[in-house]
Amino acid sequence: MQDKGIVYLVGAGPGDVDLITVKALELIKKADVIVYDYLSNKRLLDNAKKGVEIIYVGKKGGDHTLPQDDINRLIVDRAAKGCVVVRLKGGDPFVFGRGGEEAEEILSAGLMCEVVPGVTSAAAVPAYAGIPLTHRDYTSSVSFITGHERFEKDKSSIDWEHFGRIRGTLVFLMGIKNLEHIALMLMQHGRSKDTPAALIRWGTTPRQQTLVSTLENIAYDAKQQDFKPPAIFIVGDVVNLRNHLSWFENRPLFGKTIVVTRAREQASGLLKILKESGAECLEFPTIKIIPPESWEAIDKSIESISEYQWIIFTSVNGVKYFFKRLVQKGYDSRRLARAGVVAIGPKTASTLEDYGIVADIVPDSYRAESIISVLLAKGINGQKILIPRAREARDILPAELLKHGAMVDVVTAYETVMPESGTEEIINRLLSGTLDMVTFTSSSTVTNFLKMLKGHDVKDLLKDVALASIGPITSGTIIKNGLNVKVEAEEFTIDGLITALKGYFAEKKVV
Repeated sequence: MQDKGIVYLVGAGPGDVDLITVKALELIKKADVIVYDYLSNKRLLDNAKKGVEIIYVGKKGGDHTLPQDDINRLIVDRAAKGCVVVRLKGGDPFVFGRGGEEAEEILSAGLMCEVVPGVTSAAAVPAYAGIPLTHRDYTSSVSFITGHERFEKDKSSIDWEHFGRIRGTLVFLMGIKNLEHIALMLMQHGRSKDTPAALIRWGTTPRQQTLVSTLENIAYDAKQQDFKPPAIFIVGDVVNLRNHLSWFENRPLFGKTIVVTRAREQASGLLKILKESGAECLEFPTIKIIPPESWEAIDKSIESISEYQWIIFTSVNGVKYFFKRLVQKGYDSRRLARAGVVAIGPKTASTLEDYGIVADIVPDSYRAESIISVLLAKGINGQKILIPRAREARDILPAELLKHGAMVDVVTAYETVMPESGTEEIINRLLSGTLDMVTFTSSSTVTNFLKMLKGHDVKDLLKDVALASIGPITSGTIIKNGLNVKVEAEEFTIDGLITALKGYFAEKKVV
């Protein structure tokens, strides 16, 4: 903290976390206090530093966690105590966000205030729905209007005569509650009842919904489809361009909610690809990667590494933890110069390359049988083989190597444990029927997932949820526990799993 605090009024963007600005993200990381609202994506808070005070002050459907005056006092109070305060507001703080009012209060209190603009939903949401707000063949003007005005006032602050007469695009924010009145006022003041109109709910997120109608019918259609806030209302001929320009909702996994059970430190690649394909992803790590309880065995193998003819790396984690310990012991990749190296899977091979090692063998299949056949061709009888891997790994590979005359040392490079993680959100989503799929990338993710749901009828919870497996070994664990596998990757990698998921959901669309 500093002698005198400062408040940053920060635009959180329209919902998609990737639309946050660089400056906003940096401020979130250094904030002592973050005060955020309903339309700020909570995932942004994952970037906050340890010990930050996080305060929710959201307003939803007229239900205010704190009145605006109390929010103002809260911000001023924390800044007056010397805190760096980030007031995180959905969209842009100065576009229908009451940011101006908050800035006035902060400056009146003699405190420093800076405004960090955000991507406003008024522009981003139509873009994600495939609706350009201007187009030279349709209109060269656009108006942003609050749809939240209290229409019982004697005189509206909205110039309905003007907006009814002009032919530019109209964008109403927060207009669902007053939708019928807005449409009526526009038609009464000159807008054709056949003017194209659209509602976009939860824009820029995987929950995005778009309803296209006409000015005359939009309110009725919204009621029929139970269209609820938050939503943006667009009026104008540009709405027709959605037929050709819709892109966000056309992605292969759009609208699907998929649970990722992989360890958090490994999940980023899978999450990124799923998100880019349109899915809503829920992180539910069922394993946590930790160092071994003792380094004694791996230290011994490092000191005697010249005795081994082969080193088999079965996973990315095995590589990372082995080389981390190698460096800690004062060595580098030259220590492995005399041994042949086997990498199970292209990702493991790629990680080895990061440490300057090109694998001598990368089997086409990632099963023990394939590894054995390749090594047998090289001749392993009487040779010494090192396998640095997880403590909980299956014994089939070393057992098969021993059968064929090899001398095998299996050392624990890392351990996988079940994280202390709440299951409430996953349970609620399963009970509400709003999950489409759970992905499993190893047998341990299956085992721990079921342990974490202990006390619940797992078969009943998962009856309408597709289970996806990275390969036959993981599938076997799922089946052993009395569950069905809907999707299994043909290539036992993350890319293979993604391909299988896309194929599965594409088939369901056709049906």
